[in-house]
Amino acid sequence: MDEDAINKPRAHEVGMAIDTMSVEELTERIGLLEGEIMRLRAAIAARGETRQAAESIFKF
Repeated sequence: MDEDAINKPRAHEVGMAIDTMSVEELTERIGLLEGEIMRLRAAIAARGETRQAAESIFKF
């Protein structure tokens, strides 16, 4: 088995050490985080739409 595959974290943790990561690993982390940002923004938008729908029902 490849030792790097065993020791390489599969997700990024905020504040984790990045000094020993290669450019490729850092680029991969950026991709992971950008994907997570997109997922979070979509969740925010969905909640906003739900709230607007609820507010429109209860307006008099």
